[in-house]
Amino acid sequence: MSGGDAIPEFSKSKSGAKSGDGQEVSLTNLLAFASGPGIKSGKEVAAILAVAVIIIGGIELALRLFHVPLYIMPPPSSIAYALFDEFPLIAPHLGYTLVELVSGFTIGAIVGLVLAAVITQFPFAEKIVAPYILLLVTTPMLALVPLLILRFGFGYTPRIIAVALAAGPMVMINAATGFRRVDSAKIALARSYGASTLQIFWKIRAPMALPMILVGLMIGAIFGLLTAVGAEMVGGGFGLGNRLTTYSSMIQMPQFFAVVLILSTLGILIYVLFFLIGKKWASWEA
Repeated sequence: MSGGDAIPEFSKSKSGAKSGDGQEVSLTNLLAFASGPGIKSGKEVAAILAVAVIIIGGIELALRLFHVPLYIMPPPSSIAYALFDEFPLIAPHLGYTLVELVSGFTIGAIVGLVLAAVITQFPFAEKIVAPYILLLVTTPMLALVPLLILRFGFGYTPRIIAVALAAGPMVMINAATGFRRVDSAKIALARSYGASTLQIFWKIRAPMALPMILVGLMIGAIFGLLTAVGAEMVGGGFGLGNRLTTYSSMIQMPQFFAVVLILSTLGILIYVLFFLIGKKWASWEA
């Protein structure tokens, strides 16, 4: 047989399957709707917009009819006005939060992926690392923020560390799960062709685990965002969390909910980013 030392390519598609017959691999079962048929008609777009207008308009009308004070619940129009009016002041704090999120998430994701690779290749290492990972997962990172602030001050450092500690375990757990879910028959066949452990990892385990890795990255990024905002609320004079604390203490609720809207948008963008990455690089026919 020619090329006896080469590792064979494995295809997930069934023979005779037509393009588009299979279902895309969704990032999670909870998000499976995203891998179904997309919006195909203007009527569907109009229906979605109509529901949004009804909900927002209904809230606006109800709050104004019942004369709900702004300091309890501002109407959507006041929130929108505050968002555009205050955005020049909020924008620098948004930048601070993004720096903390990106820096901490990058560190946590790299460490998490490395640990996932190590514990799946060396089971003894898992027995050593697992208790500490479980401790990090079950411990609210915000509880450690005051301690980190005492040690590192009120700058970026304690917040970045908190974000890394929140994101890393999520990435590691999901990545390790993906590395383990590889079909053992594929690994056995690759070994029969003389593949090394490193070749099996890069050519089989890593590509097949990519959907779960993306799940971990998405969850880790969202946890990192929540941790960054919480750390900013605990201490420090900058960041979106600081703006939430400031606006709530001054009873400026339209500005408060404007910041909440920005944070919600960031969360949606994180999901969309990893969904698009998964659709591009981790989607195949069943």
